[in-house]
Amino acid sequence: MLDVSKWPWLKNLSQSRWFHPLLLLVWIAVGTGLRFSRLEMKPIWTDEFATIVFSLGNTFHTVPLDRVLGLDTLLQPLQSHANLGIGGVINRLFRESTHPPGYFVLAHLWLKLFPLNEGLTLLWASRALSALFGVASIPAMFGLGWLAFRSRLVGQLAAAMMAVSPFGVSLAQEARHYTLAILLVIASLSCFVVAIESLEKRSPLPVWVGLIWVAVNSLGIAVHYFFALTLIAEGLVLLALWMRNWQFLSHSPTLPLSHSIAYWWRILAVAAGTLAGGLVWFPVWQDIKGNELTKWVYEGDPVSNFLWPIVRFFLWAIAMVSLLPIDILNLPLTIASVVVTAIFLIWFVRIIWRGFRLQIKQPNIRLGMMGLGGYVLGMLLLIFGFTYGLGMDLTLAPRFQYNYFPSAIALLAATLAYSVKNQNSKVVEIKEDKRFIQIFSSFSDAGWKRFGIIWLMGFIGAITVILNLDYLQHERGDMVAQIIQKESQSPVLIATTHKHHGQTGRMMGIAWEFKRLNLSNSVASNPQFLLAHIHQGWCYGDLCNDPEKNPASTLPETVATLPRPLDVWLLNFHAPELLESHNCTLKDRRSLPKVEGYRVRHYQCYS
Repeated sequence: MLDVSKWPWLKNLSQSRWFHPLLLLVWIAVGTGLRFSRLEMKPIWTDEFATIVFSLGNTFHTVPLDRVLGLDTLLQPLQSHANLGIGGVINRLFRESTHPPGYFVLAHLWLKLFPLNEGLTLLWASRALSALFGVASIPAMFGLGWLAFRSRLVGQLAAAMMAVSPFGVSLAQEARHYTLAILLVIASLSCFVVAIESLEKRSPLPVWVGLIWVAVNSLGIAVHYFFALTLIAEGLVLLALWMRNWQFLSHSPTLPLSHSIAYWWRILAVAAGTLAGGLVWFPVWQDIKGNELTKWVYEGDPVSNFLWPIVRFFLWAIAMVSLLPIDILNLPLTIASVVVTAIFLIWFVRIIWRGFRLQIKQPNIRLGMMGLGGYVLGMLLLIFGFTYGLGMDLTLAPRFQYNYFPSAIALLAATLAYSVKNQNSKVVEIKEDKRFIQIFSSFSDAGWKRFGIIWLMGFIGAITVILNLDYLQHERGDMVAQIIQKESQSPVLIATTHKHHGQTGRMMGIAWEFKRLNLSNSVASNPQFLLAHIHQGWCYGDLCNDPEKNPASTLPETVATLPRPLDVWLLNFHAPELLESHNCTLKDRRSLPKVEGYRVRHYQCYS
């Protein structure tokens, strides 16, 4: 048992009413340091450009297609306009994107607080808003842990794990809306557990909780449409409680069914209010599935490749607690990371499983375990139901897992609250932690070491994310720019085929990295770019009627107008290249380093 008498100051502090606020401030400080560390140094990717461009009220349509572009022309949508209002932001967003406007309006107002004349300031400011919401999720997790399990101990463990979660840090360091969505999921789940507790006590849901719940749910849908999955999963748990309650009362000779229904009216009112808040977006939802920007979610074949969605899901789930460096160019490092992670997971799962089996038996926290556990189970059914049933693969991107992330952290914290206790001591119920010293002194040295190992693995994973050594980000424009700069001894043209602003953003990412490199003494320091648009009706087959312009003709025609020698780099160019007839030689791709997410082809053209 841990003898706190060895440290009188610790005993005095742990008995103080300021202990929990001060400890929570420690987790907030650690989480803030991790989320804001090297914030502007990581490479920017396509979706972040979309956030920045639309938040500024700009458009990708100002970037010319089918002609040679310089760096400044390609990056022109990043210019700010002081006189543009919120209405302009919303109008541009609805014309060019499939996202709701909630976060973009907030980001627009946020960016007005910063001088955006320099690129790094723009990137830092755009990511800082997401990082701030990520920091706010740390005390929010404390609140969810306390509400769900009536335990400040669980709240502290949940906040500690959220502070260093590699998955949480990764989302917080991107200029995207997912950290705000996570914060709203935590708020919705907090109302959800209060509702479950009210139903179990057979008391009506407080009106103010219901109003907050409706507001949070409506705002959540206005931030990200996948927030609707949170509402469906909560609804499934409430439906299960209704059925259990109905079955109980139908066999009760003393309690009428009306006795149960009375406590459900306010829950039904919340559902109606949330439905009204969500139906506002129904006209927009109808256009999303056929939109070119969302087709990639449907392009896979999860039924034929049955195991891949499951593998991806476990990779994203593991990253919530641990993530060691993965580098395809450094095989020994990758193997070592995989081995250490496997050993850690075997040890970790044993601890969590033991803690879960014991905690589920405790009456004072059983309700929280059942509520949040049922929610996680509902989310898993939805994710794999959409993936295998509808062909909409929600495991393709780690960011789509944000809905169940907070509940998973809370459940892990609840199980750890028991698993780190001294197994030889009398069980101390979690509700007794009003005086933290009672719980603190019941922990064994080994228990604290187990929690310390878990927390340290999360911290190392967060550092891995900060140094960009993880697998959560698949677009590495920085690596592509460095390869081009190193390999090219002649002026450079970088070309790709273009369908929508996703390809524009990817090219902007490479242009941004060249700006950052600022290699004035290199012939490749000022590359030119070509977005060869795939016009409607054009395709590869003989059955298609080619219009006057298509990527197969745009590329050689453009190359023919440029001075020689010339290095042509094709990135994800999905069309016949047809450059051999223009005195261009394809270099052996095996001589180039591999960059995940990019199909690179390098031609050298001479006069």
